Amino acid sequence: MIHPSYSDLMAVVNSEVEPGEQPVVQSRYSIVLATAKRARQIIAGETPLVNSEGKKPLSVAVEELHQSKVKIVGDEEE
Repeated sequence: MIHPSYSDLMAVVNSEVEPGEQPVVQSRYSIVLATAKRARQIIAGETPLVNSEGKKPLSVAVEELHQSKVKIVGDEEE
């Protein structure tokens, strides 16, 4: 089992959305894409934003997202 769960990650990512606005993340697919992209950045040499000793890049990316160290932005916000 993955910890944190997809629903936990979605809640963290959408926590800053004002009531009535559309959530940043609406599906697990968005979480998967975001964490995979961040894991590739870590593999390419970017510095992890959380303790990464003994962890694989994908686990580090999930933890960064869960701790709100990275944000998911829409295409229009990049």
